[in-house]
Amino acid sequence: MIRIAPSILTWDYTDIGRTLRVIEKSGIDILHLDVMDGHFVPNISFGPAVVESIRNKTDLTLDVHLMIEKPENFINDFKNAGADIITVHVEAANKLSRAIEMIKKKGLKAGVSLNPGTGLNSVKDHLSEVDMVLLMTVNPGFGKQKFMKSVIPKIRELKEIISKKSLNADIEVDGGINLLNAPMVVQAGANILVVGNYIYSARNISKAIESLKKAIKN
Repeated sequence: MIRIAPSILTWDYTDIGRTLRVIEKSGIDILHLDVMDGHFVPNISFGPAVVESIRNKTDLTLDVHLMIEKPENFINDFKNAGADIITVHVEAANKLSRAIEMIKKKGLKAGVSLNPGTGLNSVKDHLSEVDMVLLMTVNPGFGKQKFMKSVIPKIRELKEIISKKSLNADIEVDGGINLLNAPMVVQAGANILVVGNYIYSARNISKAIESLKKAIKN
């Protein structure tokens, strides 16, 4: 099943409740939360308090993407805030296996993320440990960036590896997803698409989500 995961990075924070209701009514069941620390990436977004406030307003699955240094130090905080999935970057974790183990011991799903320039060798030995691999299709840190087509072969290669090993890890793609490239990433093997600017810049969020669903079905 292909899932669409709206990112909150570029939404209207002055009316979180209304946006959440629109997303829920659109049949979405997962929300992507980008946490940035200003060190690992050159931007600052929010911390556990915002995750908790969103948790208190929705039953959607909260997919918390930690773009932060030493993510091991904050796993408990985001678990307590209401995260369902915590994803850490292979480039940021001091000990990736330990970070994954910490997430799993908290009863959460564990994900690992790779920047566009990071090769799959960095995660091959961890694929049996994780529930999801997140491939960035933009350089992390800011919304509204252009999708990098050069990552598509990496999606395809990752899908082949997961299939050959008979693993169940989801493949999530994040960055510049829209009507034109969504079918390509799905065809390559991704089954969770993070979307932000495409739906929030539309006049009607629900119609934008519906258009995206139709595009990936065709």
